[in-house]
Amino acid sequence: APWACPRSSGHIPFPSRLPALASASSCVFTAIMDWGSELWDQYDTIEQHTQWGLELVDKYVKFVRDRTEIEQCYAKQLRNLVKKYLPKRNNRDDPEFKYSQYHAFQQLIRELGDFAGQREVIAETLMLTICVELVKYSQDIKQERKMHLQEGRRAQQQLEISLKQLESSKRKFERDCREAERAHLTAEKLDQDINATKADVEKAKQQATLRSDMAEESKNDYASCLQKFNQDQNQFYYSQMPEIYRKLQEMDERRTGKLKEGFSLFSSAEQQVLPIIGKCLEGMKVAAESVNEKHDSQMLIEMHKSGFERPGDIEFEDFSQPMNRTSSNSSLGTLKGALDPRGDSRLLGKSKAKRWPFLKKTKSIVTEDFSHLPPEQRRKKLQQKIEERKRCLQKEIDQREALNKMKDVYQKSPQMGNPNSLEPKISETLSNIEKLQQEIQKYESWLATVESRMNNRGDSILRNSGHSECTSTLNDSMSSLEKDSPETPRSDDSRDHLNQPIYTEFDEDFEEEAASPIGQCTALYAFEGSGEGTIAMNEGEELSLMEEDKGDGWTRVRKSKGTEGYVPTSYVQIHLK
Repeated sequence: APWACPRSSGHIPFPSRLPALASASSCVFTAIMDWGSELWDQYDTIEQHTQWGLELVDKYVKFVRDRTEIEQCYAKQLRNLVKKYLPKRNNRDDPEFKYSQYHAFQQLIRELGDFAGQREVIAETLMLTICVELVKYSQDIKQERKMHLQEGRRAQQQLEISLKQLESSKRKFERDCREAERAHLTAEKLDQDINATKADVEKAKQQATLRSDMAEESKNDYASCLQKFNQDQNQFYYSQMPEIYRKLQEMDERRTGKLKEGFSLFSSAEQQVLPIIGKCLEGMKVAAESVNEKHDSQMLIEMHKSGFERPGDIEFEDFSQPMNRTSSNSSLGTLKGALDPRGDSRLLGKSKAKRWPFLKKTKSIVTEDFSHLPPEQRRKKLQQKIEERKRCLQKEIDQREALNKMKDVYQKSPQMGNPNSLEPKISETLSNIEKLQQEIQKYESWLATVESRMNNRGDSILRNSGHSECTSTLNDSMSSLEKDSPETPRSDDSRDHLNQPIYTEFDEDFEEEAASPIGQCTALYAFEGSGEGTIAMNEGEELSLMEEDKGDGWTRVRKSKGTEGYVPTSYVQIHLK
């Protein structure tokens, strides 16, 4: 029959199930290739590939997180190492603090601490720029992939619905065709049957005609469904799925680019701190080169030099004196009897102390004049005390001058304060100055005594440098001992020189030379500076600190143009050098 059609399989394949088109030519990658045209039948492959890409991002994030933990653990161990070996406080009075090798060791430890800080910076950079960013990006890309795949499934469902409609119309057309053919055969058979009535023949023909009309209607319906399915299928394979593939390809390429950026950041995070790490390593090298073995040896001498003389030769003791009763006064026996160390316990004790300096020393009582120390160490301690007292004296003098200036400011501008309120502080400062002057005079007197004894001992060493007679040696030793004795009276000239005052009086109106700033300060509030001696400043202005607050609530500063004056201490934030 003309309306007959071949039997269909009844199944519309998804692109992934369609056979791939074979190509005789080799695959050449060009810029115009895309998944929609080249991988139109590889839906499952694209789905697996995009899933693999997301898993690779997650794996890289885990890798970077593990690397970050390693860096943090390494930095923490370095911090603990630095904390273990770096002293909690630097006391410049400690003996070891004076050696260059100790300074170098401390500097190396500090540089290692800075190095540990850079490892922490690397860990923080990796965590923020890679882990956090990629985790957030991976979540977004997963949602986008899910949306595209759902869009592809909806397009497939629509095509399958269209296919079902086509199959249904096809089956109806086939059934109507068979019924029409059967009705046509029945009508022809009755028409040739002589026993059939005319009514039966007419009825059979009408039925055949009806069935033919129904078959024709089913044919038109089938043709319409087939045309619609072909349009849907063409749109599915050439428009909808290529667009979805294009979006998936663009998404995957963006993911690949983001992963590429993460790979680059993995190395750049360390490259950014390499200059600082290089400076830390260079600082360690500079610390090593700063070690001066000669300086350390000299420092040991300066710290522990006693100033004592080396022990002299042991004199011959003549035990034959009772046998040689006619010996002259110049004999050894006479000398031994005259200056027998066994007869003078004080001399014997001092001789033993000087002769055996390597014996274990007993702890001596610390005295104010440091007489418990060896001469050289005593001299250095006295010099240190004098320098400390002089610094304190200068500070008190500066404070007294500041108070006098402030008193003048109060007298000229009573609204700023009461001048009489400064009198107790001025009196206290004058008392401190007088006390410090007396202490300086006392320490300088002791220092002069020590230096005088050391000079006398040096002269004695020069006189006794040659080998002289035993009598002369003993006499000079006794003379030296007498000079070392604290009971030996000094000359009046020396006493008068020591009793002279170090500081006589201070000029109240002297002007200091231009001094360098001792720090910086920042103005917290604006100050008009209307009073005499004060200076105006704006909020946030940077000033040079010339003189600290002496207790009166005012600080002397210098502006960038060189103008100096006083400002309230509570109005500035001070940064000392």
